[in-house]
Amino acid sequence: MDEKELINSAKKGDHRSFAMLFRSHYPLLVKYLVKITMNPDIAEEIAQATMAKCVEKIHLFNGKSKFSSWLISIATNMYIDQHRKKKREREWNEGEAASRKLQWQMESKNEEWTDALAALSRLTDEMRIPLILKHYYGYSYDEISEILNIAAGTAKSRVHHGLLAVRRELKVDEKPKGNLVKT
Repeated sequence: MDEKELINSAKKGDHRSFAMLFRSHYPLLVKYLVKITMNPDIAEEIAQATMAKCVEKIHLFNGKSKFSSWLISIATNMYIDQHRKKKREREWNEGEAASRKLQWQMESKNEEWTDALAALSRLTDEMRIPLILKHYYGYSYDEISEILNIAAGTAKSRVHHGLLAVRRELKVDEKPKGNLVKT
């Protein structure tokens, strides 16, 4: 069977055809991934995930490109997604560590570390900075937009959503639970 016939057969659910496609393309995929990840273990992990995704999505392969190109694009996107996720996790961990360090420094100087500061520390920079500029330093939305190089409406929206997030964190404005006592 040629590759086109294998693909059509695999699309119809033939496991043997897919196994043959897997066997012929897997080494190329791993070699490619080793070069972009610079880590053979990660390359192997992504290659396996790529092949699993291929099984799931093979019906979407339209034949306009080579099958190997389609696999490489799936693998590349999986690598980029994994890289972004790890970057977000690393940034979150660094933010948490910085917040704990700041809290420790403030407490060691007998300065108050309030729940509000803790809630602020959990906001993204995108929301925290406009919120602080507005409510701690009294800047107008126009001034905030100029400082941060964003639209005034965006500044207002970020302040609003930041306040909502802080209120949720602090459980402000929650209705009391239970029955109200009638008098």
